[in-house]
Amino acid sequence: MLVFVAVPVKYWLENPVLVKMMGPVHGTLFLLFLFNTLSVGVEQQWKFKETTWKVILACFIPFGTFYIDKKILSRL
Repeated sequence: MLVFVAVPVKYWLENPVLVKMMGPVHGTLFLLFLFNTLSVGVEQQWKFKETTWKVILACFIPFGTFYIDKKILSRL
């Protein structure tokens, strides 16, 4: 929603209200994803060099988590 709705509204209609509302929500969800990844990695005893760092890196790449889910996490 942030990328496909709020950012176009901000630049095309010059109205940053949606970005100001959705930005903190996006940031909070991102941090929760990072903490959950580390938590699950410890709980499931993932090898950091083989799995955990790849999942963390994938969250910085748009739609990277879908790739990691299919290629790495589906095997676990």
